[in-house]
Amino acid sequence: MEVAVGREIRNIRHLREMTVSTLAIETGLSVGMVSKIENGNTSPSLTTLQAIAHALSVPLTSFFRGYEQHREAILTKAGQGVELERRGTRAGHQYNLLGHIGANTSGVVVEPYLITLNETSDVFRTFQHGGIETIYMLEGEIDYRHGDSVYTLTVGDTLFFDADAPHGPEKLTQLPARYLSIISYPQNT
Repeated sequence: MEVAVGREIRNIRHLREMTVSTLAIETGLSVGMVSKIENGNTSPSLTTLQAIAHALSVPLTSFFRGYEQHREAILTKAGQGVELERRGTRAGHQYNLLGHIGANTSGVVVEPYLITLNETSDVFRTFQHGGIETIYMLEGEIDYRHGDSVYTLTVGDTLFFDADAPHGPEKLTQLPARYLSIISYPQNT
């Protein structure tokens, strides 16, 4: 609980554009003590929390909201991902969505896909979408284009890139090829 409370204090302090030093002065605490509280290294008294809440102009209960919020976790059992076609999907590119959490407190949407390419798959080197993408090779070998560069991806390789640039498999060297594609983007887009 100390870690969650400390994180909330730090987040509110940052929102108020207040330094640790300023918060220390306004609460009568040392800079070291404020730092320990924000890092969850100490359990502040109720009196200390009231002083911090007053200095930050928030109700005392605001420090506990994040701790009490429901957080989702999605388990997708092997072979149970939802097969779908994404906008721009090419023939023979099988996308299995491995989980999805809608609105959340992080402000980030993350879409994990298991992509399978086989003998019927087309190459498609000009796919573009918003966000950041990470590819992790599980099986096979492909040459993957991102912008003007081509990367040979084999089992265990990771490619991390800005997905707004043209990208996609350019050459399917060893099939079947399977890789995780994890796309993240701001929630408000």
